[in-house]
Amino acid sequence: MLKQILSGALALMCLCAPAVAEPFGQGYQTLGYGRLFNNDHLGDGDDRWQTGSYTISVVRGTGWEGAMPAAPLEVIEYRIGSSIIAPSDLRSPPPGDRRYAGRLHLGANTYFDFKGLETRLGAGLVAVGPDTGVSGLHEDLHRIFSSPRPVVAANQLPNHLYPVLSGEIGRPLALGRAELRPFAEARLGDEDLLRAGVDLSFGAREIGALWLRDETTGQRYVGISGESDPRPAFTLGADVARVFDSGYFPAADGVEAEKTRARLRAGVDARLGMMGVFYGVTWLSEEFEGQPEGQVLGSLRLRVNF
Repeated sequence: MLKQILSGALALMCLCAPAVAEPFGQGYQTLGYGRLFNNDHLGDGDDRWQTGSYTISVVRGTGWEGAMPAAPLEVIEYRIGSSIIAPSDLRSPPPGDRRYAGRLHLGANTYFDFKGLETRLGAGLVAVGPDTGVSGLHEDLHRIFSSPRPVVAANQLPNHLYPVLSGEIGRPLALGRAELRPFAEARLGDEDLLRAGVDLSFGAREIGALWLRDETTGQRYVGISGESDPRPAFTLGADVARVFDSGYFPAADGVEAEKTRARLRAGVDARLGMMGVFYGVTWLSEEFEGQPEGQVLGSLRLRVNF
């Protein structure tokens, strides 16, 4: 049943989402694309917990002048992605480890300026369970690359569909040629949490771009390109979240989510002509009670501007 619901929701969003927004204004067009790939093999080299994800964003709107518009719904991001959550051992996890979860998410976010605050408001759906097809893809990839088969997928979290609401506010502060951006974020749905943090960017920063935030790592990636030069740009970031509830740790499993989570991240972005590449690393603190240590994910983004 979940597969039919998810397929219908995905088709409806892909075909109709731009049309839903366009009655609010004329001349909507595609303004940019964003994508980010996360994997622990690009970080600490292990295959566990928040093991991998991929996100694709399409940004549409009435136009882009290098800054967020004054009103909502003039710039809208449509986002789709998948992620794999796994215990520390894909064949025989230790007692007290988290369960496997295949996850798909799709949603829409609008970006605008509210009294000097860069504001994002979003809504979407998160699907979890075998009907998402994520665990099947995971098994296929491991078979192709002769990696250990994810046996734990047979005991993954059951099918469930979560409606999600989220939002973020941030204020960029100029520090010479660098930028410091404190932010606060809220999420209600598959996980209920509040988060506060800060991002610092310096070097040959891309000016006038629309920056989007990855859910898993907090790394920011470009949705609408700005102006930059071939020299590298650097980013640092940190945030702390208070977790009130999580659908990934059902009470029947006897594994409880940590009430507090922290993330530390760094990245480098380089451009050469039409080509651009970003690589980042993110440390994630423990997400559940009994998790022996945090983990490090690597993030990769390639861009070609024509």
